[in-house]
Amino acid sequence: MNNIGAQPVDVVVVGAGQAGLSAAYHLRRTGLEPDRDFVVLDHAPRPGGAWQFRWPSLTYGKVHGMHALPGMELTGADDSRPSSEVIGEYFDSYERAFGLRVHRPVEVSAVREGDGGRLLVETSEGTYATRALINATGTWDRPFWPRYPGQDTFRGRQLHTANYPGPAEYAGLRVVVVGGGASGTQHLMEIAEVAADTHWVTRRPPVFREGPFDADRGRAAVAMVADRVRRGLPPQSVVSVTGLPVTDAVRRARESGVLDRLPMFDRITPDGVAWDDGRTVEADVILWATGFRPAVDHLAPLRLREPGGGIRVEGTQAVRDERVQLVGYGPSASTIGANRAGRAAARAVGRLLERTGPAAEPAESAA
Repeated sequence: MNNIGAQPVDVVVVGAGQAGLSAAYHLRRTGLEPDRDFVVLDHAPRPGGAWQFRWPSLTYGKVHGMHALPGMELTGADDSRPSSEVIGEYFDSYERAFGLRVHRPVEVSAVREGDGGRLLVETSEGTYATRALINATGTWDRPFWPRYPGQDTFRGRQLHTANYPGPAEYAGLRVVVVGGGASGTQHLMEIAEVAADTHWVTRRPPVFREGPFDADRGRAAVAMVADRVRRGLPPQSVVSVTGLPVTDAVRRARESGVLDRLPMFDRITPDGVAWDDGRTVEADVILWATGFRPAVDHLAPLRLREPGGGIRVEGTQAVRDERVQLVGYGPSASTIGANRAGRAAARAVGRLLERTGPAAEPAESAA
């Protein structure tokens, strides 16, 4: 497609969560200026990335491993406040402190090939013709809902972690929680305190991790996820390969039977769930804590996916297109990984811009 009417810019950053803000910070450190050399686009209504959508009962004290953004620590946070508020305010202060000028709310619908080696980024505020793209869209916008026979016949309520409201709405109800990750166990433990009955269902037996999560364990977990990404397979989250940390709350829940796990059911009935061996569980609510997938559909026109279903990435660079950096994807999906990826992506973009030299301005641009 031609670039007529597109706003020329050197770099577009899509997403203003941890990874996107880290990338923007490091772009500034290389001498690029927001709204002149690069733009940061975010579809959310306010600062905070995906954290702003977390359920109110997830207080800051319950957050595991929130890593500070580069150049500015998060200090003096009240552990009893919702993480959505604490981290939202921190991100807001960060954006203002470094003058990142995030454009929001802006939806990015597609990224396509343009003229002169530029990418066309189609958005709700117009089209940008960019020399490089840093994609930091995370996963929150793509909750994964498994499909099971009978799902449409269930007379109760089904919801996902993405719209979990906290435990109060489940008082006196029978709840089935599906999913063996950190969110599933957190939901289950707090719902069990108010629900009439709870059952925990997972595809695989959960793996509980005793002891500290040290640097060696962290590197091993990241390496497992990175290997999948290098092979072009859909990434697993880093959390999925680290196991569930055993806290005092988890120990109590295991001792009380709250975390007694059932294998995955075979079908859903109007009144609950059932297994082929004849077992049934009646339920008023099925809560799907089944994770998320990378939100990269807007990149589809670039045909970056490999036959395995994922986008093959070396470091942060998409192997099929050196102009595209993916941060917060695969091994950089953790908060500390996102920071490092933001720095790596900014450096890679800097090398690309230096190597390719000044690009011709798009014809009849809106600049």
